[in-house]
Amino acid sequence: MTEATDVDTQTQDNAEKLKETANEHFKSQNYEQAIDFYTQAIDLNPNVPAYYGNRAFAYIKIECFGYALSDASKALQLDRTFLKAYYRRACANMALGKFKLALKDFEAVHKARPNDKDAKAKYKECQKLVNQIAFQRAIAVEAKTVDLALEVESTLENMKVPNEYDGPHLENGQVTEDFMNDLLTAFKDQKKLHQKYAYQIMIAIKKYLQTQPSLVDISVPLDTKFTVCGDIHGQFYDLLNIFQLNGRPSADNPYLFNGDFVDRGSFSVECILTLFGYKLLYPDRFYMSRGNHESVNMNQMYGFEGEVKSKYSSKMVDLYTEIFNWLPLCHCIEGRILVMHGGLFSEDGATLDSLRTLERNRQPPESGAMCDLLWSDPQPQPGRSPSKRGVGIQFGPDVTHKFLKENKLDYVIRSHEVKHEGYEEMHSGKCITIFSAPNYCDTMGNKGAFITLTGGDLKPNYTSYEAVSHPNVRPMAYANPLLSMLS
Repeated sequence: MTEATDVDTQTQDNAEKLKETANEHFKSQNYEQAIDFYTQAIDLNPNVPAYYGNRAFAYIKIECFGYALSDASKALQLDRTFLKAYYRRACANMALGKFKLALKDFEAVHKARPNDKDAKAKYKECQKLVNQIAFQRAIAVEAKTVDLALEVESTLENMKVPNEYDGPHLENGQVTEDFMNDLLTAFKDQKKLHQKYAYQIMIAIKKYLQTQPSLVDISVPLDTKFTVCGDIHGQFYDLLNIFQLNGRPSADNPYLFNGDFVDRGSFSVECILTLFGYKLLYPDRFYMSRGNHESVNMNQMYGFEGEVKSKYSSKMVDLYTEIFNWLPLCHCIEGRILVMHGGLFSEDGATLDSLRTLERNRQPPESGAMCDLLWSDPQPQPGRSPSKRGVGIQFGPDVTHKFLKENKLDYVIRSHEVKHEGYEEMHSGKCITIFSAPNYCDTMGNKGAFITLTGGDLKPNYTSYEAVSHPNVRPMAYANPLLSMLS
């Protein structure tokens, strides 16, 4: 236990009252207010491990996993026997895909309470996941020369569609407007696309994406509309609502979807196949950027892997991984607006040309330009600081303005963060966040939004909207069981 700071009784009592207020906000899912009151309690009395442990849990709820790790570790510095802090740190590490680190904390709790069935269950579940990942990596090394898309393609001719199948059919393997209309109707009615057609779409999209650079340039002709959407996160019925509000994608109604198409929401398969279908139908008028959730670790934890296995197969999971590795990392609109999922860079000097040739056919690394594009966030203060998420960095207005000036850009658009109105302008309007999943995970109460630009002035116009109802399948229904165990 670290040395305590002297705090008088009255101050201790005041801190406890602040903690109780914070707990009430937490119970009401007002996590940011809860964090504020936990922080005030810590400022008055920094000696109480529970304050840090509780704040860590609130940070986890708003996906500030880096801050949660710091708080949980601080709680354990104060009291090595504070078992909840081990759980909080394990949860944050699990969320970041750092499963071996999480396992150490679960093991610590299990050793402290060997007869605790709950502690044992968490330890065993995490151990199983670590072993599974090690096995998968061993197989991947052995099969690294195998192109799964080619392997699946060779089997399609023998993959029969039964006569009783009443869903949409591809015409000679090609996506058409009629097919997309039928697909949206089928998905809305909770029908499943036959696996042969799903595979055909996936194989075709991989072939197309392999021809693209890591930064894709977009042209928006004078006086035409262009729409940018943020995170969708498997909320298919809210995706349909975007198309209802703003029109379905077409040659005259282009879109850019800016990453995190899958995970958390339990209709991720429907979302990704819809977006892939439109990309094939309008390849030069429909665009998709990779998000941090288009990755193996995130998909294992937050539901996409489980959903694909439930609706299709493990082999299809692996094919999605191949495809996600080829998604572009960012887009540049008319040479004036850079759009990426996360944010700007941990080091100065990034250029559009360097981004065009960035190696992307891999899982996201833990540092470097690719990591920053997928994970970083803006901050109000100047400079750079460690990420609140535990991956990437936070960058200030000076970083944004310098990058824009050096690359002759007007502003950047990014996603990656829940915003109350679905959007937020920072850095004097030069860094815009757009988030398109309203009432995120059915709990956050936020609006979704999209941006429309008009060729010529390219000024952002925002449309916010509320969540719509969806079938009675809860978010995270397919997520790794450890997440529900830790919640």
